[in-house]
Amino acid sequence: MALSSVQATLFSGTSLFRRRNALRSVSYCLPFSSFANSVSTDNLSRKKWRQPVVSVLELGGVKVNREDVVRDDPTNNVPDTIFSKLGMQLHRRDQHPLGILKNAIYEYFDANYSNKFNKLDDLCPIVSVKENFDDVLVPEDHVSRSYNDTYYIDPQTVLRCHTSAHQAELLRRGYTHFLVTGDVYRRDSIDSTHYPVFHQMEGFRVFVPEEWEPSGMDATSFAAADLKKCLEGLACHLFGAVEMRWVDTYFPFTNPSFELEIYFQEKWLEVLGCGVTEQEILKRNGQPNNVAWAFGLGLERLAMVLFDIPDIRLFWSSDERFTSQFSKGQLGVKFKPFSKFPPCYKDMSFWINESFTENNLCEVVRSVAGDLVEEVRLIDNFTNKKGMTSHCYRIAYRSMERSLTDDEINELQWKVRELVQSKLNVVMR
Repeated sequence: MALSSVQATLFSGTSLFRRRNALRSVSYCLPFSSFANSVSTDNLSRKKWRQPVVSVLELGGVKVNREDVVRDDPTNNVPDTIFSKLGMQLHRRDQHPLGILKNAIYEYFDANYSNKFNKLDDLCPIVSVKENFDDVLVPEDHVSRSYNDTYYIDPQTVLRCHTSAHQAELLRRGYTHFLVTGDVYRRDSIDSTHYPVFHQMEGFRVFVPEEWEPSGMDATSFAAADLKKCLEGLACHLFGAVEMRWVDTYFPFTNPSFELEIYFQEKWLEVLGCGVTEQEILKRNGQPNNVAWAFGLGLERLAMVLFDIPDIRLFWSSDERFTSQFSKGQLGVKFKPFSKFPPCYKDMSFWINESFTENNLCEVVRSVAGDLVEEVRLIDNFTNKKGMTSHCYRIAYRSMERSLTDDEINELQWKVRELVQSKLNVVMR
């Protein structure tokens, strides 16, 4: 479970499903409708695409046909730029900052829990709406379910927006201690700390009555105390001897719920979200008499701090000046900027309509400029006497690897303007 764009309500990084061998025998990418669609429509959807996805998807080198993810369907909002990230699995590269951090967390759990925790990091990112939302008790009216926030393949199927999408299935399959790591997808703003694809890790532990009854504590208090002890140890493992504090919060799938913050580099840093799992989740998945805790963390968030990486786009760089700075097992090596190329700013003003959202604007900009766009920021807005509202956005273009030419930037900006006008139905000023 993990915190990201919907920080107040969803954990930042959480659960996943299964190992490669299990994936070949059973698909965790099956559509399951939580919408009011007819049975015939649901059956048609399954016939159209379920089997092709299973046949081409091989995790540990994910291969998914484009037509299984990007479709000419009114409910599909997955662009090619997102499809191109499927299967890259940065978290499975031992010499990449995300892989180094993941392995450091593994080391902590192996050392302190005698290899009790199953480690799952190659699970399918295509999940059902039921798995992504219903199974973890996300309310039907929650903002994260909207097409503005989540990438929908069809009305029943999404690209997971948190790794908790696999939690229920793992419980049903008998897992009681697991760490799940994977790439997750959310439509989001554009700046140095936000990217539509990022990586999360979830930890989950189940307790049986024989474990808490001798303590004299009630089940919830026992699980909460064990959770805090575990995560305080993890924070020390990653950051050294630091001051910590617990903050009460809310998540749909845990009660009580907490965030752990550490005092690092002279400021309080949110490290992760966690809590005692809602009993309803355990009851639904064959664990009615037990209690559990769960936590979720965003790997990019922590890696940017531990490695001094200033821009989230760098994680996707193949430039040797970036990749050569990191080695397997070397946690916290400080990134040395190899060059700071100048940004170029372009402003764009238009009259918005009722359906306009900033996430939709960012998707359009990314579809043209990709990782050459550094930031999209609202710098001015006003409403005239006729009730029409105008927004002015400043787009910062900057490559992490080279200087952009004026001609290149101007061409990008004109393409952005044309697509913003045609796709978002706004009136340019």
